[in-house]
Amino acid sequence: MIRYGPLPLAGVVAILAAASVLAQTPPPAGQGTDPSSGANVTRLFATSCGWCHQGGGRVAGRGPKLAGTDKTDDFLVSRIKQGKPPGMPAFGKSFNDEQIQAIIAYIRALPETP
Repeated sequence: MIRYGPLPLAGVVAILAAASVLAQTPPPAGQGTDPSSGANVTRLFATSCGWCHQGGGRVAGRGPKLAGTDKTDDFLVSRIKQGKPPGMPAFGKSFNDEQIQAIIAYIRALPETP
């Protein structure tokens, strides 16, 4: 019989934070689900990016506000894939190109005010 101990506090906090972000962050118009992959970009953003880019990317947190960014798509692709030490992890091995494009479309659709 395998026994599992209680979930560490950090795990509980992470789960609650993700649930909170998902509950409070409606997707921008037309960006809730990518029909070609079935991936929910809002959930993908919330669980991977939302830890640092608060309010679904609408306000600064540990990472900068993404709504209204003047960065190019090429810059965003590069930053997502390669990260920026020490704070931004590289997601190049975690996300495929379609997911990265969906995240960029999500960012572009964000309203500039929270």
